Amino acid sequence: MVIDDSNTIRRTAETLLKKAGCDVLTADNGFEALPIISANHPDILFIDIMMPRLDGYQTCALVKNNPKFRDIPIVMLSSKDGLFDRAKGRVVGAEQYLTKPFTKEDLLGALRTHLLEPNKDAD
Repeated sequence: MVIDDSNTIRRTAETLLKKAGCDVLTADNGFEALPIISANHPDILFIDIMMPRLDGYQTCALVKNNPKFRDIPIVMLSSKDGLFDRAKGRVVGAEQYLTKPFTKEDLLGALRTHLLEPNKDAD
């Protein structure tokens, strides 16, 4: 699932992920995303930090504080690349932090890291 108030970023990420074979859900902000997350339980969340109503940090914290959804990997998306921003993302429970503009390799690398590699040990 891609949560970003930028239509361009949302559509770009959605297109790249769909080309990689993913089913993709999208939302404009965290407030809009919460009922979608609740109804669909996505495998991974890509969340923009700077959004209206409910920002990325708040959205991440709400997801991670819910026992039903805390295992969903969260990748924060931001145009900021500061140490403070990365640390704040970790504090609220994000597993990864990607700086915009991200590449196809960035998104697919996050999928491999959080969805494919943890399952390797299950074999």
